[in-house]
Amino acid sequence: MTTMQIAFRTDASLQIGTGHVMRCLTLADALTKRGAYCHFICREHPGNLIGLIRSKGHVVHPLPPSAAGAGSLAGEQTATLPKLAHSHLLGTNQTEDAEACATILADLHPDWLIVDHYALDASWERMLTPHYRKLMVIDDLADRLHVCDLLLDQTFRRTPEEYRTAVPADCRLLCGSQYALLRPEFAALRPYSLQRRSQPVLRHLLITMGGVDNDNTTGRVLLALRTCPLPADCRITAVMGVTAPWLDDVRRQAQDMPCPTTVLVGVSDMAQLMADSDLAIGAAGTTAWERCCLGLPALTAIIAENQRTGAIALYNANATRIFCIADDLHETIGEHLLEAMSPVALSRMSSAAREITTGAGTSLITEELLNANEYNPPGTPDGKG
Repeated sequence: MTTMQIAFRTDASLQIGTGHVMRCLTLADALTKRGAYCHFICREHPGNLIGLIRSKGHVVHPLPPSAAGAGSLAGEQTATLPKLAHSHLLGTNQTEDAEACATILADLHPDWLIVDHYALDASWERMLTPHYRKLMVIDDLADRLHVCDLLLDQTFRRTPEEYRTAVPADCRLLCGSQYALLRPEFAALRPYSLQRRSQPVLRHLLITMGGVDNDNTTGRVLLALRTCPLPADCRITAVMGVTAPWLDDVRRQAQDMPCPTTVLVGVSDMAQLMADSDLAIGAAGTTAWERCCLGLPALTAIIAENQRTGAIALYNANATRIFCIADDLHETIGEHLLEAMSPVALSRMSSAAREITTGAGTSLITEELLNANEYNPPGTPDGKG
Protein backbone atom coordinates (compact mmCIF):
# COMPACT_ATOMS: atom_id res chain seq x y z
CA MET A 1 0.00 0.00 0.00
CA THR A 2 1.35 3.43 -0.99
CA THR A 3 2.21 5.72 1.92
CA MET A 4 -0.31 8.53 2.27
CA GLN A 5 1.28 11.91 1.52
CA ILE A 6 0.07 14.97 3.45
CA ALA A 7 1.16 18.57 2.90
CA PHE A 8 0.43 21.41 5.33
CA ARG A 9 0.53 25.09 4.41
CA THR A 10 0.68 27.11 7.60
CA ASP A 11 2.81 29.75 9.30
CA ALA A 12 3.93 30.97 12.70
CA SER A 13 5.39 34.41 13.36
CA LEU A 14 5.59 37.15 15.97
CA GLN A 15 2.42 38.61 14.45
CA ILE A 16 0.56 35.37 13.69
CA GLY A 17 1.50 33.53 16.86
CA THR A 18 2.10 29.79 17.14
CA GLY A 19 -1.43 28.38 17.29
CA HIS A 20 -1.88 27.50 13.62
CA VAL A 21 1.37 25.54 13.42
CA MET A 22 0.80 23.83 16.76
CA ARG A 23 -2.62 22.47 15.86
CA CYS A 24 -1.32 21.33 12.47
CA LEU A 25 1.56 19.61 14.25
CA THR A 26 -0.91 17.79 16.48
CA LEU A 27 -2.73 16.46 13.43
CA ALA A 28 0.51 15.65 11.61
CA ASP A 29 1.82 13.65 14.56
CA ALA A 30 -1.40 11.63 14.68
CA LEU A 31 -1.35 10.97 10.94
CA THR A 32 2.31 9.93 11.07
CA LYS A 33 1.47 7.33 13.71
CA ARG A 34 -1.05 5.92 11.24
CA GLY A 35 1.59 5.61 8.51
CA ALA A 36 1.23 8.92 6.68
CA TYR A 37 4.19 11.02 5.54
CA CYS A 38 3.81 14.72 6.39
CA HIS A 39 5.38 17.78 4.77
CA PHE A 40 5.09 21.39 5.90
CA ILE A 41 5.35 24.49 3.73
CA CYS A 42 6.14 27.47 5.98
CA ARG A 43 7.41 30.96 5.36
CA GLU A 44 10.51 31.98 7.29
CA HIS A 45 8.87 34.81 9.21
CA PRO A 46 10.54 36.08 12.39
CA GLY A 47 9.26 33.80 15.13
CA ASN A 48 8.63 30.81 12.85
CA LEU A 49 8.56 27.27 14.24
CA ILE A 50 10.37 25.51 11.42
CA GLY A 51 12.96 24.08 13.82
CA LEU A 52 10.27 22.63 16.06
CA ILE A 53 8.47 21.02 13.12
CA ARG A 54 11.67 19.37 11.97
CA SER A 55 12.44 18.18 15.49
CA LYS A 56 9.15 16.26 15.33
CA GLY A 57 10.42 14.36 12.30
CA HIS A 58 8.44 16.16 9.61
CA VAL A 59 9.89 17.57 6.39
CA VAL A 60 9.75 21.36 6.03
CA HIS A 61 9.90 23.21 2.72
CA PRO A 62 10.74 26.80 3.74
CA LEU A 63 9.61 29.84 1.79
CA PRO A 64 11.64 33.08 2.02
CA PRO A 65 10.43 35.75 4.48
CA SER A 66 8.85 37.64 1.58
CA ALA A 67 8.61 36.46 -2.00
CA ALA A 68 11.32 37.73 -4.30
CA GLY A 69 10.13 40.83 -6.09
CA ALA A 70 7.01 41.19 -3.95
CA GLY A 71 8.07 44.67 -2.82
CA SER A 72 5.04 46.81 -2.05
CA LEU A 73 2.77 43.86 -2.83
CA ALA A 74 3.66 42.21 0.48
CA GLY A 75 0.41 41.66 2.31
CA GLU A 76 -1.67 42.80 -0.67
CA GLN A 77 -3.41 40.97 -3.51
CA THR A 78 -3.02 41.48 -7.21
CA ALA A 79 -5.58 43.68 -8.93
CA THR A 80 -7.75 40.67 -9.78
CA LEU A 81 -7.89 39.22 -6.27
CA PRO A 82 -9.77 40.58 -3.24
CA LYS A 83 -7.82 41.80 -0.24
CA LEU A 84 -8.50 39.70 2.85
CA ALA A 85 -8.78 41.06 6.38
CA HIS A 86 -5.59 39.21 7.39
CA SER A 87 -3.66 39.37 4.11
CA HIS A 88 -0.82 41.28 5.79
CA LEU A 89 0.13 38.09 7.65
CA LEU A 90 1.20 36.27 4.48
CA GLY A 91 4.37 38.24 3.69
CA THR A 92 3.51 38.38 -0.01
CA ASN A 93 0.39 38.15 -2.18
CA GLN A 94 -1.65 35.01 -2.77
CA THR A 95 -0.52 34.61 -6.39
CA GLU A 96 3.19 34.61 -5.56
CA ASP A 97 2.63 32.35 -2.57
CA ALA A 98 0.72 29.88 -4.75
CA GLU A 99 3.44 29.92 -7.39
CA ALA A 100 6.08 29.12 -4.76
CA CYS A 101 3.95 26.33 -3.32
CA ALA A 102 3.16 24.89 -6.76
CA THR A 103 6.83 24.14 -7.33
CA ILE A 104 6.89 22.06 -4.16
CA LEU A 105 3.48 20.42 -4.51
CA ALA A 106 4.04 19.43 -8.15
CA ASP A 107 6.64 16.92 -6.97
CA LEU A 108 4.71 15.78 -3.88
CA HIS A 109 1.18 15.70 -5.35
CA PRO A 110 -0.17 14.98 -1.85
CA ASP A 111 -3.27 12.97 -1.11
CA TRP A 112 -4.33 15.86 1.14
CA LEU A 113 -3.24 19.49 1.16
CA ILE A 114 -4.18 20.96 4.55
CA VAL A 115 -4.30 24.75 4.77
CA ASP A 116 -4.43 26.66 8.05
CA HIS A 117 -3.90 30.33 7.25
CA TYR A 118 -6.12 33.39 7.60
CA ALA A 119 -4.46 35.06 4.59
CA LEU A 120 -5.38 32.34 2.05
CA ASP A 121 -8.74 31.69 0.42
CA ALA A 122 -10.39 30.13 -2.64
CA SER A 123 -8.22 32.19 -5.00
CA TRP A 124 -5.04 30.52 -3.74
CA GLU A 125 -6.72 27.12 -3.50
CA ARG A 126 -7.89 27.19 -7.14
CA MET A 127 -4.40 28.02 -8.39
CA LEU A 128 -3.06 24.86 -6.75
CA THR A 129 -5.88 22.47 -7.72
CA PRO A 130 -3.70 20.49 -10.20
CA HIS A 131 -1.20 19.70 -7.44
CA TYR A 132 -3.28 17.91 -4.79
CA ARG A 133 -5.95 15.23 -4.70
CA LYS A 134 -8.03 16.64 -1.86
CA LEU A 135 -8.04 19.87 0.13
CA MET A 136 -8.77 20.40 3.81
CA VAL A 137 -9.11 23.89 5.32
CA ILE A 138 -8.73 24.60 9.04
CA ASP A 139 -10.45 27.86 9.92
CA ASP A 140 -12.20 29.65 12.77
CA LEU A 141 -13.23 32.93 11.17
CA ALA A 142 -15.87 31.97 8.57
CA ASP A 143 -15.04 35.17 6.68
CA ARG A 144 -13.90 34.04 3.21
CA LEU A 145 -14.58 31.57 0.38
CA HIS A 146 -12.97 28.13 0.01
CA VAL A 147 -13.01 25.38 -2.62
CA CYS A 148 -12.19 22.53 -0.24
CA ASP A 149 -13.33 18.93 0.21
CA LEU A 150 -13.25 19.14 4.00
CA LEU A 151 -13.42 22.09 6.39
CA LEU A 152 -12.73 22.05 10.11
CA ASP A 153 -13.76 24.84 12.47
CA GLN A 154 -13.26 23.81 16.10
CA THR A 155 -14.95 26.90 17.55
CA PHE A 156 -17.44 26.09 20.30
CA ARG A 157 -21.02 26.20 18.99
CA ARG A 158 -19.90 26.89 15.42
CA THR A 159 -22.50 25.44 13.02
CA PRO A 160 -22.12 24.13 9.44
CA GLU A 161 -24.75 26.64 8.31
CA GLU A 162 -22.25 29.44 8.86
CA TYR A 163 -20.11 28.01 6.04
CA ARG A 164 -22.76 26.73 3.59
CA THR A 165 -22.42 29.64 1.16
CA ALA A 166 -18.62 29.76 1.48
CA VAL A 167 -17.74 26.21 0.33
CA PRO A 168 -18.80 23.80 -2.44
CA ALA A 169 -22.08 21.96 -1.90
CA ASP A 170 -20.30 18.63 -1.43
CA CYS A 171 -17.77 19.93 1.11
CA ARG A 172 -17.77 17.97 4.36
CA LEU A 173 -18.14 20.42 7.28
CA LEU A 174 -16.85 19.48 10.72
CA CYS A 175 -17.81 22.26 13.10
CA GLY A 176 -17.72 22.52 16.88
CA SER A 177 -15.35 22.00 19.78
CA GLN A 178 -15.85 18.23 19.73
CA TYR A 179 -13.38 18.34 16.83
CA ALA A 180 -10.73 20.41 18.66
CA LEU A 181 -7.24 19.30 17.64
CA LEU A 182 -5.69 18.38 20.97
CA ARG A 183 -2.66 16.21 21.61
CA PRO A 184 -3.48 12.71 22.95
CA GLU A 185 -2.10 13.42 26.42
CA PHE A 186 -5.01 15.77 27.12
CA ALA A 187 -7.61 13.03 26.69
CA ALA A 188 -5.35 10.64 28.61
CA LEU A 189 -5.09 13.00 31.61
CA ARG A 190 -8.76 14.02 31.57
CA PRO A 191 -9.92 11.46 34.21
CA TYR A 192 -7.12 12.44 36.62
CA SER A 193 -7.70 16.15 36.10
CA LEU A 194 -11.45 15.95 36.60
CA GLN A 195 -11.10 13.76 39.70
CA ARG A 196 -8.75 16.16 41.51
CA ARG A 197 -11.32 18.96 41.12
CA SER A 198 -13.90 17.22 43.31
CA GLN A 199 -12.95 19.57 46.16
CA PRO A 200 -11.44 22.60 44.41
CA VAL A 201 -9.17 25.09 46.14
CA LEU A 202 -6.86 27.71 44.60
CA ARG A 203 -3.25 26.83 45.31
CA HIS A 204 -1.73 26.81 41.80
CA LEU A 205 -2.44 29.59 39.29
CA LEU A 206 -1.32 29.02 35.68
CA ILE A 207 -0.71 31.82 33.16
CA THR A 208 -0.58 30.88 29.45
CA MET A 209 -0.79 33.73 26.95
CA GLY A 210 0.36 31.89 23.85
CA GLY A 211 3.71 30.90 22.46
CA VAL A 212 4.69 34.41 21.34
CA ASP A 213 2.77 36.93 23.49
CA ASN A 214 4.02 39.79 21.35
CA ASP A 215 2.20 42.40 23.47
CA ASN A 216 3.56 41.15 26.82
CA THR A 217 0.17 40.25 28.23
CA THR A 218 1.95 37.87 30.62
CA GLY A 219 3.87 40.76 32.14
CA ARG A 220 0.74 42.89 32.43
CA VAL A 221 -1.12 40.06 34.15
CA LEU A 222 1.73 39.51 36.62
CA LEU A 223 1.77 43.23 37.39
CA ALA A 224 -1.97 43.16 38.07
CA LEU A 225 -1.63 40.07 40.27
CA ARG A 226 0.80 41.84 42.60
CA THR A 227 -2.12 43.60 44.28
CA CYS A 228 -4.70 40.81 43.97
CA PRO A 229 -5.89 38.92 47.08
CA LEU A 230 -4.43 35.51 46.27
CA PRO A 231 -4.43 32.82 48.98
CA ALA A 232 -1.31 32.84 51.17
CA ASP A 233 -0.20 29.42 49.94
CA CYS A 234 -0.83 30.11 46.24
CA ARG A 235 1.97 29.81 43.69
CA ILE A 236 2.06 31.02 40.08
CA THR A 237 3.46 29.35 36.95
CA ALA A 238 3.79 31.37 33.73
CA VAL A 239 4.40 29.51 30.48
CA MET A 240 6.06 31.21 27.50
CA GLY A 241 7.44 30.19 24.12
CA VAL A 242 11.11 30.21 23.16
CA THR A 243 10.47 33.03 20.66
CA ALA A 244 8.58 35.27 23.11
CA PRO A 245 10.17 38.74 22.81
CA TRP A 246 9.37 39.72 26.43
CA LEU A 247 10.74 36.54 28.02
CA ASP A 248 13.67 38.13 29.87
CA ASP A 249 11.48 40.94 31.22
CA VAL A 250 8.91 38.46 32.53
CA ARG A 251 11.65 36.40 34.20
CA ARG A 252 12.90 39.48 36.04
CA GLN A 253 9.37 40.41 36.99
CA ALA A 254 8.68 36.93 38.39
CA GLN A 255 11.55 37.30 40.86
CA ASP A 256 9.82 40.28 42.45
CA MET A 257 6.34 38.78 42.86
CA PRO A 258 4.83 38.55 46.37
CA CYS A 259 4.14 34.81 45.93
CA PRO A 260 6.39 32.09 44.44
CA THR A 261 6.37 32.55 40.66
CA THR A 262 8.03 30.29 38.09
CA VAL A 263 8.51 31.00 34.38
CA LEU A 264 8.65 27.91 32.18
CA VAL A 265 9.77 28.04 28.54
CA GLY A 266 8.87 25.66 25.73
CA VAL A 267 7.17 23.14 28.01
CA SER A 268 6.57 19.63 26.68
CA ASP A 269 4.15 18.55 29.41
CA MET A 270 1.45 21.21 29.16
CA ALA A 271 -1.34 18.68 29.75
CA GLN A 272 0.17 17.60 33.07
CA LEU A 273 0.81 21.21 34.05
CA MET A 274 -2.82 22.14 33.35
CA ALA A 275 -4.11 19.05 35.12
CA ASP A 276 -2.12 20.02 38.23
CA SER A 277 -3.34 23.64 38.18
CA ASP A 278 -6.43 24.97 39.95
CA LEU A 279 -7.14 28.08 37.88
CA ALA A 280 -5.70 29.46 34.65
CA ILE A 281 -5.42 32.93 33.19
CA GLY A 282 -4.96 32.28 29.51
CA ALA A 283 -5.48 33.32 25.94
CA ALA A 284 -8.38 32.21 23.82
CA GLY A 285 -7.67 29.75 21.00
CA THR A 286 -6.44 26.17 21.14
CA THR A 287 -5.33 26.45 24.77
CA ALA A 288 -8.94 27.23 25.69
CA TRP A 289 -10.00 23.81 24.38
CA GLU A 290 -7.11 22.19 26.24
CA ARG A 291 -8.29 23.76 29.49
CA CYS A 292 -11.87 22.67 28.83
CA CYS A 293 -10.86 19.08 28.15
CA LEU A 294 -9.22 18.96 31.58
CA GLY A 295 -12.00 20.87 33.32
CA LEU A 296 -9.57 23.64 34.28
CA PRO A 297 -11.42 26.82 35.38
CA ALA A 298 -10.08 29.90 33.65
CA LEU A 299 -10.08 33.63 33.13
CA THR A 300 -9.83 33.95 29.35
CA ALA A 301 -8.10 36.91 27.71
CA ILE A 302 -9.34 38.25 24.39
CA ILE A 303 -6.00 39.18 22.85
CA ALA A 304 -7.15 39.49 19.23
CA GLU A 305 -10.52 40.37 17.75
CA ASN A 306 -10.79 37.01 15.98
CA GLN A 307 -10.86 35.32 19.42
CA ARG A 308 -13.92 37.20 20.64
CA THR A 309 -16.63 34.89 19.25
CA GLY A 310 -15.16 31.73 20.77
CA ALA A 311 -14.42 33.37 24.11
CA ILE A 312 -17.93 34.78 24.44
CA ALA A 313 -19.42 31.39 23.61
CA LEU A 314 -17.40 29.81 26.44
CA TYR A 315 -18.48 32.59 28.79
CA ASN A 316 -22.14 32.08 27.89
CA ALA A 317 -21.71 28.38 28.70
CA ASN A 318 -20.35 29.36 32.16
CA ALA A 319 -17.05 27.64 31.33
CA THR A 320 -14.88 30.74 31.84
CA ARG A 321 -14.82 34.40 32.69
CA ILE A 322 -13.44 36.73 30.03
CA PHE A 323 -11.54 40.00 29.91
CA CYS A 324 -10.01 42.11 27.18
CA ILE A 325 -6.37 43.16 27.34
CA ALA A 326 -7.44 46.68 26.41
CA ASP A 327 -9.09 46.96 29.83
CA ASP A 328 -7.46 48.14 33.05
CA LEU A 329 -6.05 44.77 34.08
CA HIS A 330 -5.41 45.81 37.67
CA GLU A 331 -9.11 46.34 38.21
CA THR A 332 -10.40 43.64 35.86
CA ILE A 333 -8.28 40.70 37.00
CA GLY A 334 -8.77 41.54 40.66
CA GLU A 335 -12.54 41.61 40.17
CA HIS A 336 -12.60 38.33 38.24
CA LEU A 337 -10.31 36.58 40.72
CA LEU A 338 -12.53 37.49 43.64
CA GLU A 339 -15.49 35.99 41.82
CA ALA A 340 -13.66 32.93 40.46
CA MET A 341 -11.45 31.68 43.29
CA SER A 342 -14.11 30.42 45.68
CA PRO A 343 -14.63 26.62 45.73
CA VAL A 344 -18.20 27.07 44.47
CA ALA A 345 -17.12 29.19 41.50
CA LEU A 346 -14.19 26.91 40.64
CA SER A 347 -16.46 23.88 40.73
CA ARG A 348 -19.13 25.56 38.59
CA MET A 349 -16.65 26.59 35.88
CA SER A 350 -14.97 23.18 35.88
CA SER A 351 -18.28 21.36 35.48
CA ALA A 352 -19.25 23.56 32.53
CA ALA A 353 -15.80 23.44 30.89
CA ARG A 354 -15.55 19.66 30.85
CA GLU A 355 -18.70 19.50 28.70
CA ILE A 356 -17.11 21.55 25.91
CA THR A 357 -14.77 18.86 24.56
CA THR A 358 -13.50 15.44 25.56
CA GLY A 359 -10.22 15.67 23.63
CA ALA A 360 -11.20 13.16 20.94
CA GLY A 361 -11.10 15.64 18.06
CA THR A 362 -7.70 14.67 16.67
CA SER A 363 -8.71 11.02 16.42
CA LEU A 364 -11.97 11.97 14.70
CA ILE A 365 -10.21 14.16 12.11
CA THR A 366 -7.49 11.57 11.51
CA GLU A 367 -10.10 8.92 10.75
CA GLU A 368 -11.96 11.34 8.49
CA LEU A 369 -8.83 11.97 6.41
CA LEU A 370 -7.78 8.33 6.21
CA ASN A 371 -11.27 7.07 5.37
CA ALA A 372 -11.82 9.69 2.67
CA ASN A 373 -8.52 8.71 1.09
CA GLU A 374 -9.55 5.03 1.06
CA TYR A 375 -12.84 5.87 -0.62
CA ASN A 376 -11.11 7.73 -3.44
CA PRO A 377 -7.74 6.12 -4.20
CA PRO A 378 -5.46 7.61 -6.87
CA GLY A 379 -6.68 6.89 -10.37
CA THR A 380 -10.41 7.16 -9.59
CA PRO A 381 -12.43 10.12 -10.90
CA ASP A 382 -12.77 11.69 -7.43
CA GLY A 383 -9.18 10.86 -6.55
CA LYS A 384 -7.64 13.24 -9.10
CA GLY A 385 -4.97 10.63 -9.71
